[in-house]
Amino acid sequence: MPELSEFEFGLIVAGNAFNRWIARCMAAAGLPGLAPMDVLVLHHVHHRGRDKRLADIAFTLNVEDLHVINYSLKKLLAAEVVETTRAGKEVHYRTSEQGRVFIDRYRELREQHLVATLSSRHGDGDTVAETARVLRWLSGLYDQAARAVTSL
Repeated sequence: MPELSEFEFGLIVAGNAFNRWIARCMAAAGLPGLAPMDVLVLHHVHHRGRDKRLADIAFTLNVEDLHVINYSLKKLLAAEVVETTRAGKEVHYRTSEQGRVFIDRYRELREQHLVATLSSRHGDGDTVAETARVLRWLSGLYDQAARAVTSL
């Protein structure tokens, strides 16, 4: 199916552009040196203002290897943008005050340089919403196919 190959190539190119964008936007917000995964973890830890567990972060970001998330969390802790609390044996993560400042600045830059451009060219966002729906559907198909080939 050549259409699927074309989609996959577009996904690769878009994924690389997205990763470059989030790392550079966070650097412009004042927090340079983070890998794209670090930025994603920081944003997810901040999401909804609720403390997060390592396993929950990995599950939400669809990352199988907990070590990848743990490495990002260690970098974010060292940068003092994330802090921990304990509930028994469980460690919970949340953004620090400094982390919230960087996320707010990232949000401002995103609005100025990405959202404003998108809004001026594509109106109300229906195309973006439909694309997001299709990507979620396809991610389920790819996950199912990955499980199927694992059992061969």
